[in-house]
Amino acid sequence: MVPSCDSLIQAVHISKKMEQNADMMNDRNNEGKTFISANTWEIPVSEMTKNMVNPIRQICDSLLVSSNTKKPLLKLNLGDPTISGALPVCSTAIQAISEALTSRKYEGYAPAIGILEAREAIARHFTHPEAPVTADSVLLTSGCSHAIEMAIEALANPGDNILVPAPGFPLYSTLIKSSNVESRYYYFDIMNDSQLDLAQLKSVIDNRTRAIVVNNPPNPTGIVLSKNQLESILQVAFEKRIPIIADEVYGTMTYNGAEFHPIATLKPKVPILTCDSIAKRFLLPGWRLGWIIIHDRYAALQPIRNGLIALAQKIVGPCVLIQGALPRILHSTNANFFRQVNRTIHRNASIVFECLRKVPGLQPLAPNGTMYMMVAIDEHIYGRDEIFIRDLLVEENIICLPGCVFHCDGWFRLVLTCSEHDTREACARIAQFCLRRYSHILDQGIVT
Repeated sequence: MVPSCDSLIQAVHISKKMEQNADMMNDRNNEGKTFISANTWEIPVSEMTKNMVNPIRQICDSLLVSSNTKKPLLKLNLGDPTISGALPVCSTAIQAISEALTSRKYEGYAPAIGILEAREAIARHFTHPEAPVTADSVLLTSGCSHAIEMAIEALANPGDNILVPAPGFPLYSTLIKSSNVESRYYYFDIMNDSQLDLAQLKSVIDNRTRAIVVNNPPNPTGIVLSKNQLESILQVAFEKRIPIIADEVYGTMTYNGAEFHPIATLKPKVPILTCDSIAKRFLLPGWRLGWIIIHDRYAALQPIRNGLIALAQKIVGPCVLIQGALPRILHSTNANFFRQVNRTIHRNASIVFECLRKVPGLQPLAPNGTMYMMVAIDEHIYGRDEIFIRDLLVEENIICLPGCVFHCDGWFRLVLTCSEHDTREACARIAQFCLRRYSHILDQGIVT
């Protein structure tokens, strides 16, 4: 039997609590005593480490099973656009890193917030009449995840809370919990055009709410937020005097007529920390370079700005060599590169949608952004999403992620970055898997 997502995550928390209690009892029992044994000596892990729980990792580890088929493994689970090799290479980035390397200018330490030429390049690239950016408003980070972590650490104290979207990327809650801060969820109804429940959003805000995380285009749904949705969130944030952490790492990945609105360009009355990177924009996740842009038109974030500068000292800045390549990457990458990426993702999304919508008990959600698609599962036919994912791996050697890790039970997520051949192959296998299940319950008279 496959345990539910909630029970797995709860079990992890209970186990950690039991370990903590046992450590406390041992401390009391051994007070004043010294035990040194070459065979039993064990150094206890820190309390901060015990507080780190990544739901995706926990769930995926629980689903590690062997496939009973010789079909090639198809990995549709990881948000790494480079794995399949189907998306184009950013040739400008290759040239830029080569020039930075041979210049010998980027071999030493640099300011923790990033070298000036890289911060100026970001400012030039992202400045907007409604949201001007200067180099002083930019801090470089080790990827977008690190940018989000820094924003959380700068804004919240233990016992505070931060609002995160559901469905949503589970790393937000992982980073929030590691700081002893509470995650509170606000909901989008993905069965109803991803409508935002504003009343519910307001209901989870209290006097210890320190930020609202806004992910657009959003992982995992791929439904780009409208200007009206963003303005509604900004209005609530203004009324409650709450800053925004904007994760816009998929900002260039839109298609099918969708328009991406950087939230800072909507004349917000609240301060915004925009987090981004080269990982998805330029398909360079392994280069680990991101940034925070501080949008602070009312000068409310000066203490936070100072805090972010202090936090940057923890890693003494990201890789200087990649920073040296960044200006050319931002300035010289041809628009055709982004169009080709989006054409490939849109093509795959259309293939998957047209195939899976014909499968009994599946309801794909057509995305218009990011590199993912969510598919609803009829649990009366296929069981819980984590059971569906486990059995799909066993029988068809396909790895997807269950929706429960995204706070979206009854769905699964797949990536759209494979070749056309592998995308069609994955669809055929998923359809075959589902039709076997459906035929079986038809024979049993469970459905008609």
